[in-house]
Amino acid sequence: MLVSLNWLQQYVDLEGQTPEELAEKITKSGIEVDSIQHIAEKSTNVVVGHVLECGKHPDADKLNVTKVDVGDETLQIVCGAPNIAQGQKVAVAKPGAVLPGNFKIKKAKLRGVESFGMICSLQELGIDEKYVPKEYASGIFVFPEDAVPGTPVEELLNLDDAVLEFDLTPNRADCLNMLGAAYEVATILDKPLKLPEPTFEPFAEQTADFISVKSEDAELNPYYAAFVIKDIEVKPSPLWMRNRLMAAGIRPINNVVDITNYVLLEYGQPLHAFDYDRFGTKEVVVRSAREGEQLTTLDGKERTLSAHNLVITNGTEPVALAGVMGGLDSEVHDGTKTVLLEAAYFDGQSIRSTVKETGLRSDASTRYEKGIDPNRVYEAGVRACQLLELYAGGKVCAGPVVFDELDKTEKVVKVDAAETNRRLGTEIKSEEIADIFRKLRFSFEQNGNDFTVTVPTRRMDISIFEDMLEEIARVYGYDHLPFTLPRSATRGELTETQRLKRLVKRFIEGAGLAETLTYSLTDDDSIDKLISPDVQEQEPKAIKLAMPMTEDHKYLRLSLLPEILRAVTYNKARSNENIGLFELGSVFISKEEVLSAQPHEQLRLAGALAGLWEESRWQGEVKKVDFYVAKGIVEGLFRYLGLTPEFSAGEVGNMHPGRTAIVKLSGRTVGFVGQVHPLYAKAHDLAETYVFDLNMEEIFKAYEELPSFAKIPKFPSVSRDIALVLDQNVEAGNVQKKIAETGAPLVKRVDIFDVYQGEHLPEGKKSIAYHLVYQDPEKTLTDEEVEASYKQIVDAVTTEFGAEVRS
Repeated sequence: MLVSLNWLQQYVDLEGQTPEELAEKITKSGIEVDSIQHIAEKSTNVVVGHVLECGKHPDADKLNVTKVDVGDETLQIVCGAPNIAQGQKVAVAKPGAVLPGNFKIKKAKLRGVESFGMICSLQELGIDEKYVPKEYASGIFVFPEDAVPGTPVEELLNLDDAVLEFDLTPNRADCLNMLGAAYEVATILDKPLKLPEPTFEPFAEQTADFISVKSEDAELNPYYAAFVIKDIEVKPSPLWMRNRLMAAGIRPINNVVDITNYVLLEYGQPLHAFDYDRFGTKEVVVRSAREGEQLTTLDGKERTLSAHNLVITNGTEPVALAGVMGGLDSEVHDGTKTVLLEAAYFDGQSIRSTVKETGLRSDASTRYEKGIDPNRVYEAGVRACQLLELYAGGKVCAGPVVFDELDKTEKVVKVDAAETNRRLGTEIKSEEIADIFRKLRFSFEQNGNDFTVTVPTRRMDISIFEDMLEEIARVYGYDHLPFTLPRSATRGELTETQRLKRLVKRFIEGAGLAETLTYSLTDDDSIDKLISPDVQEQEPKAIKLAMPMTEDHKYLRLSLLPEILRAVTYNKARSNENIGLFELGSVFISKEEVLSAQPHEQLRLAGALAGLWEESRWQGEVKKVDFYVAKGIVEGLFRYLGLTPEFSAGEVGNMHPGRTAIVKLSGRTVGFVGQVHPLYAKAHDLAETYVFDLNMEEIFKAYEELPSFAKIPKFPSVSRDIALVLDQNVEAGNVQKKIAETGAPLVKRVDIFDVYQGEHLPEGKKSIAYHLVYQDPEKTLTDEEVEASYKQIVDAVTTEFGAEVRS
């Protein structure tokens, strides 16, 4: 909302307030002022001039030589404007004047003829071209005949005005008009408010003789007032009105259209003027459009209507889209003599539906959508009639025709001073609260500390105590609210889950992965992809949004990986091929497609790695990401949390069948790790990519933070390596586990360091080499003790797995 301070001054005394000071006060009261715009840069020595003579330049076809009375002297000025003519009142920059842009006017000689000054266009005086009336867009501006030569033009053209841009929240639709802004500023400054007093002299003829009104849907159109104004003279509106419209960002057109726009800005009530003689009948019928009905709107486009559109008709055919845009056939034009004026209340939801369907949005539809004051509808119509009577020579027929089923009841809110102070942490006296209601111009009854407040209908945002509490706080002044800390016997601290999440992030980031945050929503193609077996076991349903933002964001995700892989693709397309990403977030699990309860939000950790894991240009060493890098990160995380995972070969949809492991904890599946299937990778423009996905809820449940202490060993360790030939289907991890169990407590670590298949091994066999570390904290181990343990281990793996020691 653009608020002209010169216009606002008509309602509230702003004396002593600079635009910057006023903007700060308004912002502090709860309405943010986005910007302060001055209508034009300051110019000096520009006055009204009266063109006494105008003749052709002797040596230039496109120039005219004029004699202009500027009040205290007559100047000869050479002018190139195509619309210059004798008798006009124009803006003249006298010699020595300074125009916007620091453009200085001096005496000059143009094609041999002396020129003492410059006749100015509105653009040259600093007014934005888009607001200049069309008739003056390519020439000089012409003042009304009553302009006095020698008068400075700043006030006449509103060049000294400043405009505040209000950034209104949806609940403050009351300030989408000048009167609403005036109420707000009068409250802030505690100044009297001067409101218009609309009235007109009724003409002898009755409105009912010209028009009748019928609304077929009182829910969508509970109020419609029709005024008829005869003997209209369509002409330019008065200069002051044009100035105010331009300051509000609206281009002036003619007095009839300008008056409806002016009242829209002043009252926040949309109006529409029909040419009565082109209306076609003597009745107004408001109804829903018939499917396929046609209407050519004011923008010249023929529109096919639907049953969702509310229309104004002449009883047979539509003449306007209610609350959105009028029809071309009944438009006011230069020859209009009788105007049918509409002042109506339309349902905001219906207007919003029409705007969405047609793509038409206007100042009128915006106000209907956000809500208008039901008690201003008729008054705004009367105000427009008053202005049409004054500035269009109109005669307003008596007894406007009104259809009225509109609820104009004011809301009543009870306020308790003690509860107000408890909520705000203040000690505001009851007398101060009463004074705040006075400033707000809310009528109220006071009984000690209790108030019964009647809220005017212009403040549709206030209906409950909390709304009134906000009003008290902002008028009292947010700066005056005390700075207090919450009173609590306990100090703030992280929950166990929050602490563990931070530990996990710290470890994964330390491993070299970067955190990413992706959408919790996904599309048809990704909703059933890369879902972990432990989630699949629950037979989840894809939860579809009722009103998705886009086709790519239709479902609540069941896996983090598809969106993470999109991020990998995005980076690869920008030549960032060595990448590691992770996300700690929720998936949404429900057995219902149509929810009757909230889905379970399961916390999961997922990551993706691609490209090179290590690269040393100096030493020429390169290591690509592979299965063991991804598995090692997962193992390291479990070790960091003091847990022991189990890995077993398995299959997961869209994962490589030979390079995927299921991760278990205490026998329960908690996720998987492996390579993305090459076909999936190719379809999504991925290189060889490895991923992991873990159920952190189950992992956090198993986590126990027990203080532990291990003495630094005083005695040396002994290491032995053993290479075992095993059947192809024997899992190396199971053998590793058996070695550790058999060798305990002397065997402290068992690591796999080599896998071999091929020459010198029988078909269907593989060789796996294990590195064993022996240590006793109480003594130095002897060779005999180590050998005895070694033999026990060989016997155990030979018996259970049919292993042979490879020589």
